[in-house]
Amino acid sequence: MIPALMPTYNRADLAFERGEGSWLYTADGRRFLDLGAGIATSSLGHDHPQLVAAIAGQAARVMHVSNLYRVPQAERLAARLVAASFADSVFFCNSGAEANEGMVKIIRRAQAHGGHPERTRIICFNGAFHGRTLAMLSATGNPKYLDGFGPVVEGFDHVPMNNMNALRAAITPETAGVMIEPVQGESGVNVADPRFLQELRAACDEFGLFLGMDEVQSGMGRTGRLFAHEWSGVTPDVLSTAKGIAGGFPMGAILATEATAKYLTAGSHGTTFGGGPLACTAANTVLDVILAPGFLDQVQTRGTQLGQVLDALVGEFPDLFAQWRGIGLLLGLRCIAPVALMQDAAMHEGVLSVTAGDNVLRLVPPLVLTEEDCAEAGRRLRRAALRVRAHLAASAEDAA
Repeated sequence: MIPALMPTYNRADLAFERGEGSWLYTADGRRFLDLGAGIATSSLGHDHPQLVAAIAGQAARVMHVSNLYRVPQAERLAARLVAASFADSVFFCNSGAEANEGMVKIIRRAQAHGGHPERTRIICFNGAFHGRTLAMLSATGNPKYLDGFGPVVEGFDHVPMNNMNALRAAITPETAGVMIEPVQGESGVNVADPRFLQELRAACDEFGLFLGMDEVQSGMGRTGRLFAHEWSGVTPDVLSTAKGIAGGFPMGAILATEATAKYLTAGSHGTTFGGGPLACTAANTVLDVILAPGFLDQVQTRGTQLGQVLDALVGEFPDLFAQWRGIGLLLGLRCIAPVALMQDAAMHEGVLSVTAGDNVLRLVPPLVLTEEDCAEAGRRLRRAALRVRAHLAASAEDAA
């Protein structure tokens, strides 16, 4: 019989009772270093006192009122995001997929109401991941995710990332804009070349296209800047973000310039839950922490330390690891042995991680990771690598 909870996930046999900082604890007292952070979502880690107090305090007052009324917490959060970014206006929703849907709608509507209703197509990139709605599965373009869900949603074209010739060749009179992740997380932590992003901005300007950045995973401080596109000096027209924005509370956001946002007028888009008092209180608290002086510098420092851990692993275990890549605390360790073996061995050594495409072990820890956490990650991942090496040797011996 099918379980009451639909079996859409191949869940590890672990259940966590509590957490503290970058650590999670099971009911029987086992302790795990969380280098997955709920898939890059628990940005302030677990049981962060400031975040817990803010959520509890707001929940005791009012959790939900809908967008039929003013939400002061949302107004404050939007103003702070505008002040800290390229954007002039913000729309709040519930998830990354919703934010990406809204970003596509903004691009198409801005073209239509700007005199180009024929411009509806969006250029996306091979290896992208934009979400699980039907339209965002089509924007992602991965046949594995599309299997069994009927015809793809029209309007998305795909080209290789970091290939400007392919990008320019894909532009037609029907192209409305481009949607790109500055760091592709799902397909293996692939970082877009800064020069490519700069040339992409120039091409969008040349052809009258809007540039959309999907920063669902790479945003909200994960790379050591508020948003990853800042490293390239490129300014998008519209941006989506989610995951770490509210420290684990479900939330997404679309940030846009006035030139695009002004077309999303009353009644053109909406949400029941998005931008509610509780979510925005959580997100304001996250901003309090990550925008505090020195915090993003510390994220960069921890990213360097974790990179040194991965350097050591690649050097000591060339039979198991090919390379590591990424930026800040969005890192990927490309394995030679099956990545599932490494993830399982790491879990046995008390380290939680996330797999990604290209046989990559993804490490996206809380942004509050400490220096000692990085050192402990090195010790535990080294033991996990030794475990995998022993397993492979034993398997080879059995096969002989």
